[in-house]
Amino acid sequence: MSGMLARLLFYPTLAYNVIMEKVSSRRWFDRVDGAVILGALPFRSMTKQLVEEENVRGVITMNETYETKYFCNSAEDWQAVGVEQLRLSTVDLTGVPSMENLQRGVEFALRHRQQGTSVYVHCKAGRSRSATLVAAYLIRLHCWTPEEACEKLATVRPHILVRPAQLDLLRRFHQEVCEPSG
Repeated sequence: MSGMLARLLFYPTLAYNVIMEKVSSRRWFDRVDGAVILGALPFRSMTKQLVEEENVRGVITMNETYETKYFCNSAEDWQAVGVEQLRLSTVDLTGVPSMENLQRGVEFALRHRQQGTSVYVHCKAGRSRSATLVAAYLIRLHCWTPEEACEKLATVRPHILVRPAQLDLLRRFHQEVCEPSG
């Protein structure tokens, strides 16, 4: 049911995000550190800016395919401009990435960090699904608690919304990567 609701609400909530970026202090994307940018859907019109100005060579797409079908680059479009895309489909509104996808996304971001390039991590609004993945990246990088990682993200992108189920996943992730097994 949540998947159907997410599909029904996709266009109205996307329009809301576009309006909020125009009438409030919300930005479409925010740089978290030298390697990771957290943002909303990367529209095709943003490609040149992301590649040339932000040094983006990797994109992590947390969206389901229908969300990126009309407005965003395909994997082939990204590849044509020298950008690698990793799609980790997660249902909008209520979705929680799998632990495996969280780990894959973090490894992808760390690889680009090591190469000196940037990764654009996004979902529809850059608030929940993608914020969960970027929090996991910060946990892995600094061994911060999930709360510390989310607090850091909120200083960079105040409108993030990491939901309780996503926070639970981040706690399990933290335990797995930062706490020695005894």
